[in-house]
Amino acid sequence: MICRVALVAALLLPVVPAGAVDATVSAAPVTRFRGADLDQPVDRLIFRGGMTLQSPDDTFGGLSSVSQTGADQRVSFVTDRGNFVAGQLAYDEADRLIGFIGVTIEPMRNSAGDVLPRQYARDAEGMDTIWRDGVPVAVRVGFEHLTRVADFAITDGRPGGAAREVPIPQWLTDLRTNESIESVCIAPEASPIAGSTLLLTEEALDEDGNHRGEFLGVNDKGPVTYVNSPIVNPTDCKFLPNGDLLVLERGVSLFAFVMNLRRVPADQVKPGNLMKGELLLSAQGGEIDNMESLMVHQTPGGETRILIGSDNNFNDWQRTLILEFALPE
Repeated sequence: MICRVALVAALLLPVVPAGAVDATVSAAPVTRFRGADLDQPVDRLIFRGGMTLQSPDDTFGGLSSVSQTGADQRVSFVTDRGNFVAGQLAYDEADRLIGFIGVTIEPMRNSAGDVLPRQYARDAEGMDTIWRDGVPVAVRVGFEHLTRVADFAITDGRPGGAAREVPIPQWLTDLRTNESIESVCIAPEASPIAGSTLLLTEEALDEDGNHRGEFLGVNDKGPVTYVNSPIVNPTDCKFLPNGDLLVLERGVSLFAFVMNLRRVPADQVKPGNLMKGELLLSAQGGEIDNMESLMVHQTPGGETRILIGSDNNFNDWQRTLILEFALPE
């Protein structure tokens, strides 16, 4: 049964900015995963439920990365077609994810404030939020094809406005494919490299066959590598509050999607290192879809959750699937 959250809840959100459009999004609950019911263990995590999302708006889809952009579970996604999809995650009294409400879709803009002119420049794949004194002030977005990184200001929980280009090393700029910058994450205060931005590539490999990456920072900057695993490639990353790094990996095997989630200890996340994470979760086939989004956040009930979302590539035969997990105490 599709769960439709009351439209009045959307009135709690700020006025829609110029250039953005409202989108109606419905949600259907997901209450089992790999044979586990709600609150049961799956590998090294606890399954907390999820939902599939649908919308009649043909600009809704292609969700490639997600980040918290405001209080009260306000989040934003970036898409394959160069849009910000912003809204609020809705939870019920049992702290279960039940909807995505107050959704707006707004096109990204270049540094002149103009809408990105062509698809080659629009393919946003990674995003994380920049915080100042506990307040989200901007998002940092990584693009492939026309490979670059840019910041966008946050207003009332929604990113937008003119892009502010972020300098990146020339070797990254020279990558002009859809397998370049795939993951963007910013280290939290508890991390030994607090404030540094980690960029991970999908298919730019070093001489040993590992994924190349780069740290952008003042004191902690420079190249890094991430161990390559069979079938899968890194597709998003986020830090846990203690500084450990989570890396979401995605691939295809025998025409079925494959997903891994790995955890790299905080002391291993540094320039010059070869990062290798322990496996927390693995899934394939009909249990998942094209899982590309990763976020760590707190629910209204105060639990730290790991949210994993899929990119449906604007295909009717794929789903926009959102799953949530908790780490065992």
